[in-house]
Amino acid sequence: MKIAIGSDHRGFEAKERIKILLRELGAEIIDHGTNSREACDYPDTAIHVGRDVASAAAERGILLCGTGLGMSITANKIAGVRAALCHDELTAQLSRRHNDANVLCLPADLVGDALMQSMIRTWLETKFEGGRHARRVDKIIAFETDAKRNCGK
Repeated sequence: MKIAIGSDHRGFEAKERIKILLRELGAEIIDHGTNSREACDYPDTAIHVGRDVASAAAERGILLCGTGLGMSITANKIAGVRAALCHDELTAQLSRRHNDANVLCLPADLVGDALMQSMIRTWLETKFEGGRHARRVDKIIAFETDAKRNCGK
């Protein structure tokens, strides 16, 4: 699996540790930075990761910032991205099972390494259930398509 990953300065250290886990799981990684603890703007990274996922350059994306909020807000502006901010294994699992989330947003300041790694494993292993959930995800996709077509009208 090819995974695009990115963080701001608050998530940098956690991102580096997550990359080790992803390599152990056999994932190919596209790292969109940041590459230090120097302050940077989270939207830049979220846009790069989101575009990779939306264009299918990556199958999934992982974004980290202090709370995960800024990353999730930004990533969800990109058509084709279903970014989920998760805080535990259950929300990570349900984001995949029910929402077919393709970008996982993590709060680097609020969740410890062991839980974060467990959440990532769960998120990567969980399949989308389809069924009634597919109908709902299809409505999101249809709205994005309409919004794109009717932009500015």
